[in-house]
Amino acid sequence: MIDVPLSVLDLAPVAAGASAGEALRHTTELARRTDELGYHRFWVAEHHNMPAIASSAPAVLIAHLAAHTSTIRLGSGGVMLPNHAPLVVAEQFGTLDALHPGRIDLGIGRAPGTDQVTALALRRTMEGLSAEGFPRELTDLMNYFDDEPGPITATPGRGQRPAVWLLGSSGFSAQLAGALGLPFSFAHHFSAQNTLPALALYRQSFRPSRWLPEPYAMVAVNAVCAETDERAEWLAGPAGLSFLRLRAGRPEPLASPEEAAAYPYTEFEREFVAQRREGQATGSPETVRRQLSDLLDRTGADELMLNTMVYDVADRVRSFELIANEVAGGLRR
Repeated sequence: MIDVPLSVLDLAPVAAGASAGEALRHTTELARRTDELGYHRFWVAEHHNMPAIASSAPAVLIAHLAAHTSTIRLGSGGVMLPNHAPLVVAEQFGTLDALHPGRIDLGIGRAPGTDQVTALALRRTMEGLSAEGFPRELTDLMNYFDDEPGPITATPGRGQRPAVWLLGSSGFSAQLAGALGLPFSFAHHFSAQNTLPALALYRQSFRPSRWLPEPYAMVAVNAVCAETDERAEWLAGPAGLSFLRLRAGRPEPLASPEEAAAYPYTEFEREFVAQRREGQATGSPETVRRQLSDLLDRTGADELMLNTMVYDVADRVRSFELIANEVAGGLRR
C-alpha cells in the first residue's frame, strides 16, 4: 500500500458581491498555501460566459500562479481543444514549460465548456470537433512538442515537455487516452455514474507510449472539509445551488451559505442537488477520510484531485489544510 498523491482543481470562483480580480487573488492565495502543504498539482479549468468562474484563460493564470509558487505542479483542468487551434495551445504551454521546466501539466478536454453561441465567439464556428477531428487535433498538438522538425515549428513548443493529460467524463475520452498512452483524469465530480465504466475502458484500452509506460488514472472529486459534518454541509450549500442555477440556464456568482440555506428548493431541486452530492466528500476530517477511502477502493485511482467550491476563501483554504493535516495520512491505495 502506498500514499496517494492529492491535488487541487480550482475554478477561481467569483462570490456574490466580489469581483473577478478578488477571485483570482483568492486562487493565488490558495495555490501558495497548497504548495506549502505539499499538494502535488494545482489545476485551473477553462469555462466561458459563466459569472461564477474567473479561470477562463488557463495559460495566463498558470503563468501567474507558477511565479507565486515554488514546487507544486501547475496545469489546466483543462484546456478545451474545440476552442483553440492546436498550434496556439502548443506555443502557450511550450512557453510555460520553458519558463517553469518540470512543473507544467497540459490537461486537454473535448467539450467546449460553454454554450454554442459562446463557442462560436471563441473559434468562429458552430461545429465542435467530431469523433474523428478531436483525435487528429490532439495528435497535431502533441506533435508540436516533438524534437523532430516538421513543416511548422512551435517556438516555444518544440522540444518542451509539458505533461499531456486527457480529461473526460465519458467512455470516448477514456478509450482515446488509453489508445494514445496518456494519463487520464476523470471528472467524477461532474459525472459520478460514469466513473467506474470509464476507468475500466481506460485500463482495458491502454497501450504503452513515449508519454507513459502504464495506465495512470486521476479522479476529480468535490471535497469540503470542516471541523464538523454540520459545518461542512453548511459550506457546501452554495456549490449545489450554483450547479442548479447553471443547469437551469441562469448562472450566477457563488451564493453565500446563508442565501443557499434560505433558497426555496422544490422537491425536484432538492433531489437534483442530493444526487450531485452522491459519491463526493463532505464533512469532518473523519468523514472525508472515510468517503475518499471508499472512492479509492472503488476506483483504484492513482491520484485524487479535489475541487472545493465554497463562498469564503478562508473556508476554502481551511478545507485543504484539514485534508492535508488530518486526512491525507490515512489514505492508502
